[in-house]
Amino acid sequence: MVLPEAVSRFVRAGGPEHTAVQERMAAFAREHDFPNIGPESGAVLRLLARVTDADAVFEFGSGFGYSASWFLRGGADRVILTEFDADELDKGREFMADAGLADRCVFEGGDAMATVERYDGPFDVVLVDHQKERYADALRAVRGKVRPGGVVVADNTMRGPIDFDALLAYLEGDADAIGGENEQTRGIAAYLDAVRAADDFETALLPVGSGLAVSTKVA
Repeated sequence: MVLPEAVSRFVRAGGPEHTAVQERMAAFAREHDFPNIGPESGAVLRLLARVTDADAVFEFGSGFGYSASWFLRGGADRVILTEFDADELDKGREFMADAGLADRCVFEGGDAMATVERYDGPFDVVLVDHQKERYADALRAVRGKVRPGGVVVADNTMRGPIDFDALLAYLEGDADAIGGENEQTRGIAAYLDAVRAADDFETALLPVGSGLAVSTKVA
């Protein structure tokens, strides 16, 4: 864990509780060993939807809708869910219908990178949570579609299928630290390089859940 266990427990204990349907989602994830963002990061997504007064949210990688449920709890008018796995997307439809939220969802099957090309935006919030090696591609695809004041948030920047120590060394200036690491670690590094170099975004890294990179588009 990136954070000491006591700090992670503190963040969780002070955060929001699941709704009944979200609790079922979490149980489903545990049963199927499916990684989701968890309620700590979910609270951040809810906050981002609230503070941006989000009309439209686009997700790169939605699974069965857990992250989308947090955006909707934050008042988002519409969430575009993308998922390559048809069974997961169908499960998302089921959960959202049970929660009474399906009418605020657009369910898109197939490759998120192809899907986003069919949307002009503007997006108020974008979640990047698909293949780590494609994060930088996702940023390039939506950079011109996020409105000023909108947000791009990327998950798994500190934990998941990555080597945190190697990524930390890279960010601290060791350019060779990730050369021998897995494709996912290099993908996160490429994303962070791209978004931090973008002069139209301001980025903060939050040690919440598996690590969130939150980037606001400035005018």
